[in-house]
Amino acid sequence: MTRTLSRLLLPRTLLARNIALLIALVMLSQVCSIVVLLHYVQRPRVERAAAVFATYVTTLDDLLAATPPAVRAELTARLDAREQLPPQASGAPPQDLLHAYRTYQRDVFLDSLRKHLPADMPARWQTEGAQRLWIRMHAPAAGSDGPAVSTHLAPYWIALPVPEDAQGSGLEAAIFLSLGLGVLAALAGYAIQLHLNEPLRELTQAARRVSAGDMPAPLPTDGPAEIAAVGSAFNQMTRALQEAESTRALMLAGISHDIRTPLTKLRLSMAMAMPQGADSSFVIAAESYLDQIETILQQFMDYAGSGEREEAQPGDLNALIERLAGDFAGLGHEFELSLGSLPAIRYRPISMMRMLMNLMQNAIVYGGTGLAVRTWATRDTVTVAVCDRGKGLTAEELEKLKAPFQRGRNARAHSGGTGLGLSIVERIARQHGGGLQFHARDGGGLEAWIVLPVKAA
Repeated sequence: MTRTLSRLLLPRTLLARNIALLIALVMLSQVCSIVVLLHYVQRPRVERAAAVFATYVTTLDDLLAATPPAVRAELTARLDAREQLPPQASGAPPQDLLHAYRTYQRDVFLDSLRKHLPADMPARWQTEGAQRLWIRMHAPAAGSDGPAVSTHLAPYWIALPVPEDAQGSGLEAAIFLSLGLGVLAALAGYAIQLHLNEPLRELTQAARRVSAGDMPAPLPTDGPAEIAAVGSAFNQMTRALQEAESTRALMLAGISHDIRTPLTKLRLSMAMAMPQGADSSFVIAAESYLDQIETILQQFMDYAGSGEREEAQPGDLNALIERLAGDFAGLGHEFELSLGSLPAIRYRPISMMRMLMNLMQNAIVYGGTGLAVRTWATRDTVTVAVCDRGKGLTAEELEKLKAPFQRGRNARAHSGGTGLGLSIVERIARQHGGGLQFHARDGGGLEAWIVLPVKAA
């Protein structure tokens, strides 16, 4: 369950995973830095500023209380003292998500200020217009000379400027700068990862060329040590494959020559040793066995070679099918052709001809009737279907015969096979970037499809 969830949440590519991890680490480090800064640096600083400001406020309140009534009236007028709190001042300042840090610092300042002021001296923050703090001062007490002549017979509010430490504008800019540096670090990591991914992309393309039978140019080994080690190992592997391919080609040529030469000599010896007028049934049977040996040998050679060294070139697939159908017609096997309009694709001519011949020969041997070849094209693929009306193996059984040396139950009556025919077809189709499929034919019988990409090998 955990593994399935991780597959759904994690990006598919290594580049995306590394970038996501880098962004997550940068953001986590920035969040941790901000939390430490706010809790251990800014909060104590704001609380100290609130304590000092509370001291100033209580000193001002005591000074106003001790000021003579006439002077006090003039002083409170200059301080814009008011008996009622202005509507712009709020007991709970509104929250602002765009300036979350200012809101946090203001709340910390107000909470600390209220702790240091007397309970009957509330503080209110004015956010509309100029930012000011409204503090309610105590009512003036009567003087020792007689009743007070002040016009203020009740507590009054005065506005004081907000301390700089409570506004937090400078630190807010620093926080945004820190976040910007985090984004810059993520972009730098993205650029570095792209630089590292380029050799991996070249390695992927080279590996695909090797799987298609080509030998790519050696990969560069002048990058980072880890990437250079991978490139060097890949180059060593391709050299080993080239040596193995050369050894295999030499071995196949030797086997073909060393076996066919004595077979040819055996044919000549049998023909020369048979007296004139003697019964030739033995010679005919022997030559039949020799033909089977050569057929089996050719199938092994085809499977071992399969045209890896043959160069692909653009060609008309319909023209190749028409030529093969004409050759089979000359042997008495008519194929009904239904050829659609196909784009020109690149293919290996000899390998393609061998693949189509194998399928058409199988249709003749195991199907017998209803022989047909259809072609059609879609946006991305070209399909060749070889059809028959035989009642032999099903499509599911034929899928198992793609493995080498597998023979179906209907092959018992046919000698000379090795179980490599469909393996050769499947291998050549894969070399062209496609595949071999089997489908039940409408009305009975079987269809063998060769599905090739438009950009074939």
